[in-house]
Amino acid sequence: MVLPYAAYLRVYEPLSAFPEAQRHVWSAYADSTDRPRRAGALRVEHGEAVRRLLSLPPMPAPHEESENAYLRRVDNILYVCPWQSRLRSWLAFAKLRGSTPVRLMNRLVPQAVADQTADDFDMFKRRSGANALRTHIRTATWHVPSSWFTPFDGAERWLVLGEPVEHQQDGATTMTPTRNLIYVTSMSQARRRVARSLQVIRRHAGEATTAAEVEDVARWLEEFHPHSLVELDYGGLVNLMDDETLRADQSVAELSAALTGLDTGQEELAYAMYQRVILRWRSIQILESAN
Repeated sequence: MVLPYAAYLRVYEPLSAFPEAQRHVWSAYADSTDRPRRAGALRVEHGEAVRRLLSLPPMPAPHEESENAYLRRVDNILYVCPWQSRLRSWLAFAKLRGSTPVRLMNRLVPQAVADQTADDFDMFKRRSGANALRTHIRTATWHVPSSWFTPFDGAERWLVLGEPVEHQQDGATTMTPTRNLIYVTSMSQARRRVARSLQVIRRHAGEATTAAEVEDVARWLEEFHPHSLVELDYGGLVNLMDDETLRADQSVAELSAALTGLDTGQEELAYAMYQRVILRWRSIQILESAN
């Protein structure tokens, strides 16, 4: 199974940030021996979505919320990032339906199924309120938005290269990719860096679109516990990049250098670093339209 060409921005909240009932659930989940492990979790998550869409009729969203989560343990503290597959599917489907012509949409999903999915989402929103729409995971297809690099430092880059690893699960042999590119930082560092980036952009760049994108990330991070962890995962995008390209990818450090150059009057440096980031991801993004 080919992973989707998508990147993910995730927030892991400490176990103490969840209501007591959920704390017991996630604690037991972390101790479980049959939960999806990190190396294969993205593949399991994607597999569930594919099976829903291939069913007859297709299921735009699961009937129940996912019981799975991405986990991290640092200094004996458990951090949890719920998959929230149902909520994320609802949000993605609402966005797709709102931007797709009706005739094309009816070819993708029968209208009766689409209407029922929309009704289920509306009922959820009425019962749960606006706070229930908060997702721990953001997804971007075919690229990493430049605003997603602002919470991180180049030294937090974690690159793994290698061939897929064979392992057994439920009697079946599967291959888990080992190559990945991930950044992880604390919430306090992430908020400070995003705020600094936003100040520099507003002061010098004057680009309303760029400022709005960074501000959106800043607002999203404020919704979570201050002692959370923030992670940028290149996900399936690593399959569009060879090892040399991944080694050369220093997008976080280059964007940081661009902002520093902009703030210190080094306009040529700022332009050169920003262009490196933009051109790198533009060359990846155009593959979406490749034949």
